[in-house]
Amino acid sequence: MAKSVLYMAMSLDGFIAGPEDGPGNGLGNGGLRLHEWLGEPVAGYPHFDPPGVSGKVFAEVMRTGAVVVGRKTFDHAGHWDGDHHGVPIFVPTRGTAPEPQSGWVHYVPDVATAMREAKAAAGAEDVMVHGAALAQSLLREGLLDELEIQLIPVVLGDGRRLFGTDHVELELTRVLDAPGVTHLHYRVLPSS
Repeated sequence: MAKSVLYMAMSLDGFIAGPEDGPGNGLGNGGLRLHEWLGEPVAGYPHFDPPGVSGKVFAEVMRTGAVVVGRKTFDHAGHWDGDHHGVPIFVPTRGTAPEPQSGWVHYVPDVATAMREAKAAAGAEDVMVHGAALAQSLLREGLLDELEIQLIPVVLGDGRRLFGTDHVELELTRVLDAPGVTHLHYRVLPSS
């Protein structure tokens, strides 16, 4: 059965974007540092091919069968031009949804619907999760199964934090060291 997995690059002080993130500045001031582990794009609509261990982790990301992304993240990322590695994209949206950017994009009313439909679309593959506020909502609802954190050795000092104030227990299941990044994989433990 498909698992929901948050894939997120994060600074040592817990930020996933620098200050003043927004459309046209999706990772905020200084936030591009968090994605340097990917290297330079090697093809159209950024496709990356990082070497070694980071390449293994990136290949896992690209094997996911659907994406659930927060609306703010989706907007700040320019809607990925309506495509994220050729899989369905589900965007929880309050109020009136905009016109989808492509046949891959599905605006849905809430996080539970997004995850249910994404898991159905993904089949046996995992569901990629993008977005800090979305991840917090999914954790509160018990709908996030795992986290793959790319921990970057930098302190940004300000920006958008990944985690809120909710108490969550995690089990570390894998640690992979690579140049400029430590890949940490966690399983979300059931709340007691």
